[in-house]
Formats: sequence, C-alpha cells, structure tokens
Amino acid sequence: MIKPIALLSLLTLGFGVSYPSMALPLDKIELPQGFTIDVYAENIENARQMALGDNGTVFVGSRKAGNVYALIDSNNDFKADKKIIVATDLFMPSGLAYHQGSLYVADVDKIWRYPNIEKSLPTIPKPELVYNKLPNKAHHGWKFITFGPDGKLYIPVGAPCNVCESELPFASILKLDLDTKQTTIVAKGVRNSVGFDFHPQTGELWFTDNGRDMMGDDLPDDELNRVSQTGQHFGFPYIHNSKIADPDFTDPQIAKLNTPPVLTLGAHVAALGMEFYQGNQFPAAFHHSILIAQHGSWNRSSKVGYRIMQVELQDNTVIGYKPFATGWLDGEQSWGRPVDVMTLADGSLLVSDDFANAIYRISYTKP
Repeated sequence: MIKPIALLSLLTLGFGVSYPSMALPLDKIELPQGFTIDVYAENIENARQMALGDNGTVFVGSRKAGNVYALIDSNNDFKADKKIIVATDLFMPSGLAYHQGSLYVADVDKIWRYPNIEKSLPTIPKPELVYNKLPNKAHHGWKFITFGPDGKLYIPVGAPCNVCESELPFASILKLDLDTKQTTIVAKGVRNSVGFDFHPQTGELWFTDNGRDMMGDDLPDDELNRVSQTGQHFGFPYIHNSKIADPDFTDPQIAKLNTPPVLTLGAHVAALGMEFYQGNQFPAAFHHSILIAQHGSWNRSSKVGYRIMQVELQDNTVIGYKPFATGWLDGEQSWGRPVDVMTLADGSLLVSDDFANAIYRISYTKP
C-alpha cells in the first residue's frame, strides 16, 4: 500500500505511475556563463543514444533495459510530457538513427526499421528487419549508428574482448548500403567506438574510441579520430595512441599503418557520444566545435570523466580541449553518467544519462 506522502511524488503526466525518486541535483552541474541545465525527461530507464524526428520527437535507445522510447514535448515547453515505449526486450538496442521518416534501431546483431514512425505514433508500426548479418557477441556489441552524407548507415562492431586479435568485422566501423545490403569497412583497428559524427564542411567521419583496460590508471588514452581515407587502420590491438605498443600483441607491419589520433582524451574517461555543434543558440565559439559525452571510468583507482568536453577546431586542426559541463562526479561518488549529446531544432543541447535515467537540456541565454 502506497503511503499518502509518497503518492504526491508519483509521476502521472503522460509517463504512467512510477516509484518516487529523489530530485536530480542539477545545482551541482557547472557550465560556462550564460548556460543553464534542466531536466527534459525523467524515468527513461538506461537512456543511451538519441535521435531526433522531423516533428521534434526524441527517440532514445537503451542497453541494459532493452527498450526504445519516443519522447514528445506536446506543448513546446522543452520538457517531454509523453513517453511512448516503441519496443521492449531487444538485444541491447543502444543505437538508433532517424532517416527519411523512419526510425532505425540497432540490436547487437540486427538492424530494424520502424517506417513512418512519427506519423504512426502513438501506434507503433510493425518493425522491418533491415540487416541480420552482424556478429552476436555481447562484449562491446552494443551500437551507436548514424546516417552519413552518402546516405549509408554507419555501424561500429566493437572488439569482443578487452584486448585480442579478432577477424573483421570486429574492431571496425562499417557502412551499410540499405538497397544492396552490401557493407564496406570504413575503419579498422577500432576497439570500441560508441560515438561519431561527420565534419560539416569536409564530410569526413570523426569518431571516439575507448582504450583498452588493465594497463594501469593512465594508459592508454581514449581517442578522437578522423577517417581521411576509407579502410584506415587505427592501431588496435597492437598500438595505442599511435605510439604505445601493446604488451600482449605485436604486429610490426600493422603498427606502421597505424593512423594517429587527432586528440587523446584521457585514460579511462569512456568517451562515448559526440557531435559537431551546428545549432544557432550557443555562442559563435561553439560553432563546428565537437561536444563529447564522457561516461566515466569504472576500474580506475580514482575516477575520471563523468562530464561533457568541448573540442575547439580550426578547420581540421584541434586548437582547444576543455570541460563544458561537469558535476556528475562529486569526489569519488557519481550520481550521473553522460552517454550521448544531440542538438534540438532551437539550438539547445540534449544529454542522455543511463545512470540517472534522465535526459537533460542545456540552453544558452546571452548574459
């Protein structure tokens, strides 16, 4: 039986009834002057990658929960007031993308399409199986997917281990032609990319990559990489950060082919979702800079990450790397873990958090 005092804190506006939870301590989040952070949606279990529909629907994947959500802000107050569960019991459907009216959802080993989904909601369209030839290994098997400027669907296939030698398509990023069902290996030697985007001017693919574990607190760094030529090798498992030889695996020939990272991001920070900011709300200094969600360390003696970082660029050259949003980590205790970033139509930024089960909105008002 629910006590009367608890009943007051139950959420009922479009989200159904849920157990009461403590308010998220957003006052701990530190942002540059002029920026504010608010809750866009709560009780989004294990929120991972986001995708934006043509009509403003925010679609959210999950990993542990196995769900896909559709969030609707029906009164345009920048808070979702309707949550529709699109799918349940999928195989780590962390990654999703919206393209030409349809929602694409990545299981570990399959890609599904929900056609004309925004026109159908709240009715869920019958999913169509688009591709079913991905490996079914759960270790680093969850995906981050997006469509490139070429109209192809880009899909990472993580290494099925902490560090090991494995056959392609493991440890790679590939692209799928939806018409022919043919795949092309875009990048090799990629341990586990859970975030990428395309440079708004060059169209080149930039991606984050998580470094291996069990080499100590400070080695190797996570990486920000740029694909300048299809099929480039980025070192894993033989070379880390372009210069650190792996203690367990060697291949001098591949080591010579290793493509250096554009930027090293810090060891164990768990760099995940990233995006070139192309909105019109943030100051001009943010235009075409990269915002990276760092999920945070899990096996370091002192925790790092748990923040949003900004990478400043001049053309294809990194000229700055600094914190944008911090405060999810308080000493050695964390109350949230950022996963993905996505710009809304008004230029504000959404951030998903799979630990606090929330979506935040960061906005800017000129001081």
